[in-house]
Amino acid sequence: MKHNLSAILILGAVITGCSTPGMIKPASHTVTRHYEKPTPQKEAAFNETMGKVALSTQEDLRYKKLALDTPEKKAWFKQLLYRLWDRQITRAQFIQEGLQKYPDRAYEFRFIANGFQKYS
Repeated sequence: MKHNLSAILILGAVITGCSTPGMIKPASHTVTRHYEKPTPQKEAAFNETMGKVALSTQEDLRYKKLALDTPEKKAWFKQLLYRLWDRQITRAQFIQEGLQKYPDRAYEFRFIANGFQKYS
């Protein structure tokens, strides 16, 4: 669990860039947020992928840090990442849900979605 939190904190801490205004707008309706918890095996594989994505953000100067400054925000973000990785949601749904909480971070959510696609 400590490893999971570390990877999330790394990912949140290294987000450094700006979004392109008007590229993706958050939806005005609520998205269904089904969540199937990971098995220990899936969690280990997810953590490995999450670590790779987190490290890749350090190389992108446009990537801005997400304000994951509460336990609730960190848990929400980890769950959103897992749902993307586990294909419980699509890339578009991941971006849409992210933009509902962070409407000015389209670039960052696209970057993360691309990273999970690349490293999964």
